[in-house]
Formats: sequence, structure tokens, C-alpha cells
Amino acid sequence: MKPIILRVLVVLPAVLLQALWLYVLLGWLAPWAAVINAVLSILAFIFVLYLITKRDEGTYKIIWLLLILTFPLPGALLYLLFGNKRTTRPLQKKLAEARPLPPREDDSAPLYEALEREDKRLAQTFRTVQGMTGFLPQVNRRADYYPLGDDMFPVMLQELEKAEKFIFVEYFIVQNGLMWDSMTEIMARKAAQGVDVRVLYDDLGSIGTYSWNKAEALRRQGIRCAAFNPLVFIKGTLNCRDHRKMLIIDGKVAFSGGVNLADEYINHIERFGHWKDIGFRLEGPAVENYTRMFAAFWNAFAGDPVPEECLARPAFDPQPAAAGDGLVLSYYDSPLGRDAVSNELFVDLLSQAKDYAWFYTPYLMPGDALLDAFVRAARRGVDVRIILPGIPDKKLVYRMSRSFYSVLLEAGVKVYEYTPGFVHAKACLVDGVVGTVGTVNLDYRSLFLHFENNSLFYRASLLDSLKADFLATQDKCLERSFDNIEMGFGHWLMDGILRIFTPLC
Repeated sequence: MKPIILRVLVVLPAVLLQALWLYVLLGWLAPWAAVINAVLSILAFIFVLYLITKRDEGTYKIIWLLLILTFPLPGALLYLLFGNKRTTRPLQKKLAEARPLPPREDDSAPLYEALEREDKRLAQTFRTVQGMTGFLPQVNRRADYYPLGDDMFPVMLQELEKAEKFIFVEYFIVQNGLMWDSMTEIMARKAAQGVDVRVLYDDLGSIGTYSWNKAEALRRQGIRCAAFNPLVFIKGTLNCRDHRKMLIIDGKVAFSGGVNLADEYINHIERFGHWKDIGFRLEGPAVENYTRMFAAFWNAFAGDPVPEECLARPAFDPQPAAAGDGLVLSYYDSPLGRDAVSNELFVDLLSQAKDYAWFYTPYLMPGDALLDAFVRAARRGVDVRIILPGIPDKKLVYRMSRSFYSVLLEAGVKVYEYTPGFVHAKACLVDGVVGTVGTVNLDYRSLFLHFENNSLFYRASLLDSLKADFLATQDKCLERSFDNIEMGFGHWLMDGILRIFTPLC
């Protein structure tokens, strides 16, 4: 709580200055109120036309249409500040001006030829993701799945001890405790030995858990540290958070998944019951995508560019292509572009599902396209299942998630709630052949507003582990049905109101 109070005290003067400026401006314009009102009505009409013709999520359009038509001036101002992608230009500019990464040779042609022989439709999916993100598929040499953060944490420490060249850390939440302190102790020793150690954390995500003073303490130990998109005053990029989670060591090993760097993620402390999260360890040439993801962000938002030698491909023992463990395409989502990559990917995978499509998510607030994809898949006989928390971390968001239950249940989607506690896992599995594990929640904020990272696996043994874990977790869940969800006019009315505001949560 103390870090939040201190940050509020720092930010408050800037916010008050913004409010004062707006108050003075409105006072100065008061004598021309009638003219301004007419102009605003015309502008509101133009805004409405613009929103209707804009390629965007339908629910998101509705909330802005209601706001602008009801309150033309504040609604238009809020849209210009927070609802328009033009407000992300400062972040786009930083990425554009950062030192570019050395080009990577596109050696994916043989992989696509083999994939097209097996499944032409899925090859199209991989090509689409590559086209939208610029990241290439690679042979998966090894990927280990962890059904709990508790299982992944000791392996992370073991790999940190092996670091010889660099350690890159990027997480949404960092908090002192057993997990982070153990990692910091190793990283400080490695930095003293000459290992290049860099930490990038999201300023708003860690606002209550990590302070600038703590970041400065890392720097004094030789660890480079930077905060992404610092909260200094209210600005249009406030909602664009770095929700990515990755630990990369020497370009040879990478960890990712839903696990942040705080003790509840490894069940060392209890918050909201048992914390169910998942992650994975990637080894081999496929780690390169994660190294490049981190370097692009660090160069843009932290300065002190990553040395090019850290981006060179490490030497790996030769391995026959046939000995690979399927394919993996790791990428990151960005709110700066036109395409919501993971949202489109999930819609695409649901459209291809023949037997089953299973999902883990802590929050369920999909846009229209993804909701329709769930419904259509279930209606044509696909076994669609979603596992959600039984104990929420945010009660209002939990209630919003439940507002989608009736539509899904009516279509035949099976919804489960994890009774021992909170599910923070993010994954999907389709027909046991293709699936994803990463940081992407099935809510608007994650699918459209945040930077996320995700790994798309094809015929990898990791998917077998994901399937076994999903079934084991399902055994600890309560299946929701029309018999045990709240019904009636009052709940229908509340659900309708909450559904309007889901894009803002």
C-alpha cells in the first residue's frame, strides 16, 4: 500500500495541473457556449460516423458511441485520450526510433513445406501469424511444461546459476519475497562476474509491489533496470501495459507463461486460495524469438541498447530435423498495430477445431468475434471447455466474466470453475495437435490493449502435458450449468449493463 500512496503523491500534482488547465479552458470558452454546443453536436455526429466505419471490436464501439452521444465534449475528449490508437503514437515512435535489430534469415520454407503436406489449413494459420508479427516458426528442440509456478520456480533458479553471457527479465509484476529475492541474489552474483543482467518491469502492473527505490537498489548491484511506460501523469498510453512475462538466459533457455515474479504465483503465500498457474521452459534455437522480443522493447523503452553479440545465434549441438519435437512460433501482441493477433488466432483455431477446443483463462470477457467463434464451434459439435477461477481476485471482473456464461452454456460450451482457488493460467489446446501457452487472457484488455507474448505449438509433446494437466485440473472444478448459475430479470439486466463496460475492464 505504501508504494501506491507514494506514487499518488508524486503523480497528483501533474493530474491537478491537467485538471486546472481543463477548467481554465472551459471557463474561457463559456461565453461561446451556444456556438460550441452546435459545433460539438456536429463533431459528435462525425465521431459517430467515424466509429461506425472504423474496423474495431463491436462492443468497444458501442461504449464509445453511448458516451459521445450522451456527453459530446467529455466523451470526445476521453476518446481522443484513451480510445483512439493515435494516442499510442509516443510508444510507436519509441519503437521506430530504437536501434533496429539485425535482420534474421528466413529459413522457414522447409518447415512450411512439411506442414502444408500434413495440414494446409494450419500452415495458413502459421503464415498469418508470421505475417502479422514478423516472427518465424522454428523446430521445437525441447519444451518442458509446468502445471504450477511452484514446479517452474526451482528450475528457473537452476538455469540462472548457469548463465554465462546474459540474463534478460521482463515481467508485468515484480514483488520482493522468496521468489524475487532468490532470483535477485543470483543475478547480482552473475552481474559481478560480468554477465549482462537486465530487468524490465511494467510500472503500473508493479505500482503496489515495486518502487523506483527498489529498482535503484538493483542498479547499485550491477543489474540494469527500467520501468515500462512510467505513470507520471494521465496520458493516452496509460492502458497500454507490458503484460509480457519472459526470462531468457544466454539465448539458449527461455521461460514464459502466466507466472509473475511474486510469491503467490509459487504458492509460497496464499491469496485467493490455491494459485493455479502454468508455464514452460523453451530450449534451443526457438529461444531466439524471445531474445529478440526482449531486445526490441529494451532498446525502445529502456535505452542502453542490448549489444548485438547477445542477439547472435548461440551454437547448439547438431540435431536431425526428424528429432525435433514439433514446431513452435513465439510472438508478441501489440496494441499499436491494426491486428489483434491472439484474438484472431483463437478465432481461427476455433474455426478449425474438429474434436475439442479447451481453454484456460482467469478472465472471460471476449469481444463479439471470439464469443461467436466459441458459440459456432460448440454448435457444430466441438467439445469446447473453459476453466476459470472459483475464487476471484477481482470481484467485479469475476461478475463480468459470469455475464457470458448463459450465452456459452446455451450453445453447449462447458464452463468449469476451479474450486480450490484462483486460476491464472492462459492456454488453449485444439484437437491435441495445436495449442498456445502464454500471457494472453480472454478479455478485452489483454486481447486488444496490452502487450502480450504467446507461443503457438504444433505437434509438440508439451501439448500432451497440457492436456493431462487440463483434465487433472477439471477434476477439481465445479461445472457450471443453468441449474447453478443466477438467472432472472435482475441478473439479466445487470449482465447487460456489465457487458457494455467490459472493454474498459
